[in-house]
Amino acid sequence: MDEGKKLIVKKLRPYLYLLDENHECTGFLVIGEKKACLIDTMLAFHDYKKVIEEITDKPVIVINTHGHPDHIYGNIFFDEAYINPKDIPMTKEFIEDPEFIEECNERGLTFPPFKEIKGGDVVDLGGKTLEVYDLPGHTPGGIILLLKEDRILFTGDAINHHLWLQVPHAMTYRECVKAIDDVLFLEKEADYILHGHARDFDDISLMRCVRNGIQEIVDGKTENDMPYEWFGGVCKQHPFKVVEGRQYQQDDHVIVYIEGNI
Repeated sequence: MDEGKKLIVKKLRPYLYLLDENHECTGFLVIGEKKACLIDTMLAFHDYKKVIEEITDKPVIVINTHGHPDHIYGNIFFDEAYINPKDIPMTKEFIEDPEFIEECNERGLTFPPFKEIKGGDVVDLGGKTLEVYDLPGHTPGGIILLLKEDRILFTGDAINHHLWLQVPHAMTYRECVKAIDDVLFLEKEADYILHGHARDFDDISLMRCVRNGIQEIVDGKTENDMPYEWFGGVCKQHPFKVVEGRQYQQDDHVIVYIEGNI
């Protein structure tokens, strides 16, 4: 952990803040009339509890969209956090990492217990309602959250400009397409997406663009795909098309994948 990393706090709406940690990962603070919710806790480079206390005095609940380190490590600043139970087995390899444990010990912190959340659950913050939907793909237990009153969909890494499907525990590509199809009705319930590495809003149409890009991989339309080097080796990257005239915050839109995981 490097406390020299930069944390950018951006106010998107009077009740909504984006926490951008060194352009590496993003969390979101939603403030209701009774309590607040932090969606994803980033990499623990900063004490987010103290940051939030400067914004609101409401009690805070923590929800992890999935179990990768850049979305859960900051749980150490809180007493508990909610996650889909399907991702809990995967988290053990990250929270039991000796380097992470050593850093926690040096800071006098421990990783808190998980509480379960899954599709169909509803989180009432008081005047702000978060509806939970399962969206497996990037991980088996990925969830997305609809801020119903304001038509904003928080998608973690399940819908993203740079979607990693080559990681261990990722679903097959056919399963990913089906999972997105199961929640495509949210196109009519939301106008905007805020994903786990966002710096601002994206149009809801990004969800269908990602779905169609994965379908192209399933259909074998990959003749122009290029190698992609990451810390796990070399795989492939598939650029996907975005809707003309829609707002997307990054220039590159790719799905990273391993050949054969159809």
